[in-house]
Amino acid sequence: MQYEFLQHFPRRMKNVGLYALLIQNSAQKAIWKQHGFLKLDEQLNVIFAVMLYVMEQSLKEEHCTVDDIGAFLDTVNAQYFKKDMTYDQCRQLGDYIINVVLSNDGRVMHFEGYDFEQGGYQSLHISYVANRIIYIDQEFKRTSYYLTDDGYNLLLATLEIENNMKLTIHEMIFQMHLEKQKFDKAVDEIKNVFNLMRIQLQKIQEAMGKIRRNALNYSVKDYEEILVENLDTISDTKQKFRNYREMVKSRAQALEEENINVRRLTEKEEENLNHLRVIESYLNRTIDEHQKILNSHFDLKALYTKELETLTQMSLIRRFPLRMELYDKILENPEALWNLDYFLRPLFGREPDKVYNLNKAFQLQRPVRRREETDIEEELDFDEEEWLREQERIRQERLRRYEKSLYCLLKFASGRGEISLREIEARTKENADERERLIPNVEIFKEIMVEMIRNREIDLTALQKERSEYIQDRPGEFQLNEMLLHLTEEYPEFHSVRKIETYRTEEGDTVVFDGVLDENNIRKNIRCSNVLIRVF
Repeated sequence: MQYEFLQHFPRRMKNVGLYALLIQNSAQKAIWKQHGFLKLDEQLNVIFAVMLYVMEQSLKEEHCTVDDIGAFLDTVNAQYFKKDMTYDQCRQLGDYIINVVLSNDGRVMHFEGYDFEQGGYQSLHISYVANRIIYIDQEFKRTSYYLTDDGYNLLLATLEIENNMKLTIHEMIFQMHLEKQKFDKAVDEIKNVFNLMRIQLQKIQEAMGKIRRNALNYSVKDYEEILVENLDTISDTKQKFRNYREMVKSRAQALEEENINVRRLTEKEEENLNHLRVIESYLNRTIDEHQKILNSHFDLKALYTKELETLTQMSLIRRFPLRMELYDKILENPEALWNLDYFLRPLFGREPDKVYNLNKAFQLQRPVRRREETDIEEELDFDEEEWLREQERIRQERLRRYEKSLYCLLKFASGRGEISLREIEARTKENADERERLIPNVEIFKEIMVEMIRNREIDLTALQKERSEYIQDRPGEFQLNEMLLHLTEEYPEFHSVRKIETYRTEEGDTVVFDGVLDENNIRKNIRCSNVLIRVF
């Protein structure tokens, strides 16, 4: 064509249409004035805020009903917009935005984009949100909304980046922020990467749905585009994110160990530690999404191939009138009933008869040798029940050691209301038996102290209430909250304990426990921060 810059013009107009129809559906509506949003700027801000909320709920795979949107608008209005609206009015406005502005009252939305290559207008379908039926508490039927591919593009396509480049660019920016240790910005980028992976997975699922409905309506060009996008997404991305995860995990572990054993972290370092934990969780979810995309990629190929083969087989079916070709023939010649099985046999899907394949006869035949196991037999004397009983005994013994250690800490603290690790070290220094009960080994004592420092404040009354409201299996491994509830309920001296606080002392000094055994029965010295344990 003469003007190369006019290629792919309908695709550009699709992005324009996303904004144009949004403004067209929302402009000149009296409901905005009733709620105090007089200017178009205000109206668009509210619409995009609602769309971002729907996107967040979609990415978290949580329900998003009109009631949820109304509650969101009520909260945002009270804090930011400060319009004179009640909750019912916020819910009414949310229902209007979802069902009128974004859904066009249920009518299909189209935008005409001129195709300079074909020489005519092309009708572009636009859809911002879709819905599905959910049941709340398995009883109440509700409609939950989520963003479609167009809705995601409307919110994420403002960077002027091609789809196949978005993931690469966000990944590069994420790596740069990690190297510069700007963890707060790295959190935003890994969220963008995860969002793009989730969008790609949703596109695959929608494509599979279209193919199942009618493979002829899904063009080869669309199939090629989504395959290329899948390959760009899954090419060596998994190993990269695994390396990022290991790096983030090692940095977070280094900060945690420094926080426990050396000194108290500054406010900035604690913030970085929290960011690293968020990054690690999103990296785990991103790797899971990568695996889902990989599996869906092969499922899409298999489905498309199967549907096309089915359509091809349908074209080979020969149709004929049953009365003329069967009934009339039999009436003319009743003896043909003896050969009726030849006519009916294809209806039962009979497998074709096997034939001798001459090609196989001239191929090199390799013998298949099976391992002879008759002469070599090994009898294994393994009692599974005895082994399970032994494992259960070991687990119970380990839990008892946790219980004894935590019992000693509570006993020291409840005597006068609070006690520090330095005072505990001094009291148990001359009493070897008491020291052994307090510190059965390095790993158990360290795990208890780490959990107490991490929780900081433990409200036993709230834990008891929570346990009474939910039915759950008792954990097989050590759980600090469960162990504390068990001690306060089983031992009378702890019945009055309702709250436990654990935090580092302001001096920032360290405490050393000498000659403590580890799990390999090797004597070691424990060096940790001085911690104050307070009981109420």
